[in-house]
Amino acid sequence: MITLFGLKNCDTCKKAMKALPDAAFVDIRAEADLAAKLPVWLEAVGAKALVNTRSTTWRGLDETQRARADSDTAGLLAENPTLIKRPVIEANGTVFVGWTAVTANELGADA
Repeated sequence: MITLFGLKNCDTCKKAMKALPDAAFVDIRAEADLAAKLPVWLEAVGAKALVNTRSTTWRGLDETQRARADSDTAGLLAENPTLIKRPVIEANGTVFVGWTAVTANELGADA
């Protein structure tokens, strides 16, 4: 089973859902159990891959808050779910972040 974590209005998430029509969609803000998921995702892919430093939310943080990306990544992301690079895809025990041609190929979908 493939689970896609994202935002309903995110264009990249929409592309991934279109390519993965059988995937279960979980809204990262409203439905995801981030307390349980974030440690797993961080262990699998690391903070650099999971934190979206190009987002509007990131640009709105002050330096103290941004420093938490290194010291308390899970806490920062739990408080600001839109900082999570999207989509996060769980498939067969593997975690993928973002939607690229490589991710699509790994999941057997078209990018």
